Amino acid sequence: MNKSDDKRNRKFAFGNESRSVRLRWIKTGASCGGGAQDMRILDGASEMAIGFRVLPRERCVDAGMVERFKAIPVANISDSMARMSAGGPRLRPMHAGDKLTGIALTVKTRPGDNLMVHKALSMAAPGDVIVVDAGGDLTNAIIGELMAAMAIKRQVAGFVIDGAIRDVGAIQAGPLPVYAAGVTHRGPYKDGPGEINVPISLDGMIVNPGDLICGDEDGVVCVPFDEVQTLYQLAKAKHDAEQGQMEAIAAGRDDRSWVEATLARTGCEIRL
Repeated sequence: MNKSDDKRNRKFAFGNESRSVRLRWIKTGASCGGGAQDMRILDGASEMAIGFRVLPRERCVDAGMVERFKAIPVANISDSMARMSAGGPRLRPMHAGDKLTGIALTVKTRPGDNLMVHKALSMAAPGDVIVVDAGGDLTNAIIGELMAAMAIKRQVAGFVIDGAIRDVGAIQAGPLPVYAAGVTHRGPYKDGPGEINVPISLDGMIVNPGDLICGDEDGVVCVPFDEVQTLYQLAKAKHDAEQGQMEAIAAGRDDRSWVEATLARTGCEIRL
């Protein structure tokens, strides 16, 4: 592995203490998903690497599987996961309507700061979804029109941000899928710290680098890398069954006997 070090001093505030830290940026070469070079951020003291680092993405969902999931509604995927995984009701589509399907490039950032989101945007490969854990804070926007334009140029599949955005009019008029928890006109800071390609949580939904991200009008769901094959089969079967049920409803053949059977089984008292 070819490595070149770029050493620099940075000063950070830790509570009431200001501390100078020496950082090293080490080129690690291409990781899964494209030719963009990842960088590891390290320093002389190992405890400082936690919370401010860029890691390589070790694995990614196959591009063919990403394509297959484009035909499956998020609700069918969610139902196939026992309705136990969701990014929370605050994550809403801020764009005009295109579905989102792609590979997670994860970012954990200090609320209101987008330095590491900019770094992730520089690293992103075509088809990546930049998924940002910004702590759910809505005080400052994490992205806006400019970063959306950069993402479109780099063929990024979209953004999922547990935080706020701005320039909503431009984002709504554009082709890039963007999901966010809110809107504010106040811009971000660009100081760090943060981490790239680490496990993150969006309102309890765990997202690992390389997982599959799916979004539509109902919200966002993450399909774990290790479960993508099984969940595709389950979600497709669910979708096919619902399509059949829609045809039965249209034809007046929908079987509603399960309602009475469930009421009887659960001991419901009925007085008519």
